[in-house]
Amino acid sequence: MDSTWNILRFLLLTATLSAQTFDIALNEGRVIDPESGLDAIRSVGIQGGKIRRISNKPLQAKTVIDAKGLVIAPGFIDLHSHGQTPENYRYKARDGVTTALEMEIGVFPVAAWYDERKGKALVNYGATVSHPIARMKVLGDTGSWLPRDKAIATIATPEQHRATLENLRVGMREGGLGVGFGIGYVPGCNQQEILEAFGVAAEFKRPGFVHTRDGRAKMVESLQEVIANAAVTGAPLHIVHIQASSGAKHIDAALKMVDGARAHGLDVTMEAYPYTAGQTQIESSIFDPGWQDRLNADYKDLVWVKTGERLTKETFDKYRKIGGSIVTFTNTEETVDKAIGHPQVMIASDGMIYDGQGHPRGAGTYARILAEYVRKRKTIRLSDAIAKMSLLPAKRLEAFTPSMRTKGRVRVGADADLALFDLEKVQDVATYERPSQYSEGIPHVLVDGKFAVRDGKIVEGALPGQPILAGR
Repeated sequence: MDSTWNILRFLLLTATLSAQTFDIALNEGRVIDPESGLDAIRSVGIQGGKIRRISNKPLQAKTVIDAKGLVIAPGFIDLHSHGQTPENYRYKARDGVTTALEMEIGVFPVAAWYDERKGKALVNYGATVSHPIARMKVLGDTGSWLPRDKAIATIATPEQHRATLENLRVGMREGGLGVGFGIGYVPGCNQQEILEAFGVAAEFKRPGFVHTRDGRAKMVESLQEVIANAAVTGAPLHIVHIQASSGAKHIDAALKMVDGARAHGLDVTMEAYPYTAGQTQIESSIFDPGWQDRLNADYKDLVWVKTGERLTKETFDKYRKIGGSIVTFTNTEETVDKAIGHPQVMIASDGMIYDGQGHPRGAGTYARILAEYVRKRKTIRLSDAIAKMSLLPAKRLEAFTPSMRTKGRVRVGADADLALFDLEKVQDVATYERPSQYSEGIPHVLVDGKFAVRDGKIVEGALPGQPILAGR
């Protein structure tokens, strides 16, 4: 009798699940979950912003998407997205990104920054508290984002340094995702200042996201500084754009240093973007005298974003007085390939586009990884690429950001932040000449269980993005 009853209960449960109607069903796509290793044809049922079922049979729903021929992957998580505007969020969504975070430079004040975006974002958003901006506020620097004058070379007084550290603590208490360090932009900030700022990150058990001090010119010393700071304070460390910070001459040594730190128990991670050119502000300290040797570059390697012109000494001097964005061709394909191919290197864009102008990484980073490094070059496997773009960034944050524990995965109970793409058609379209072009081959993107992109188009009026905050 008990056996018969158990069989009846099983059949009843099966019938109930089969008949269940979800908000959205993504039927018969290739589900790739980087956490469990699942790579199989499955249907995904979404209800209330969550993945509620993964089935080997089609599911019923109010909205049904035929996902045959498409990969169903976790939405991509960009840890280094400077563009935090509606314009930039649209490029992100079309590139498969569901969470865009400003972690390198960060923001200040933190609470006000989050309030400005509440209920107004197409994708999830978040930021660290900015050490450069916190310092700029104390020293009275006139820069709006990166230091332009007083915060560049000035050595802070003890009172100014304490005020900067307190600014960082305020931002952390407001939910900042760590401390953002642009050490290369504040050369006057001595090693003791940086060490004590790392101490603030350690107080809250959150990482320092670091643009190192001297980059490729003094790569070993620059990496030693931040790795030592992590070891001394106990703060987790994330090194941004490792390929740009090391350059072609030192990429092997840089990767080896980080591997060594990790092997000896330090919590150190790193990221890279898949382009040979970078982008920064021409008025910043990066281009103080001696920049040619530091960057192993010359005027011809710089492009003024507003016009697309290659610079000369005359135009360099002219635009440096004005201030603005430039693209810097200072790396090699081999260097980028080594960084992208390293198993622990995450993918992040370092991107921003304003009024259609910028760098192609602001629009095409994630499609480029899939098209160039997975499909064409076969530098990395598809499952590894997806992990680098979703699971690894989520795991970098999940120890202190509860919401990240349910992102970067395709499993029951996870957030329905998903990117659906055609591996044979996905393609970055953005170029240096025309950076403001949407990626192709990513027809559907869901954020919090709602369509941000459907049938290859932005869903107008959709604002499903949620704030990503550290635990209070």
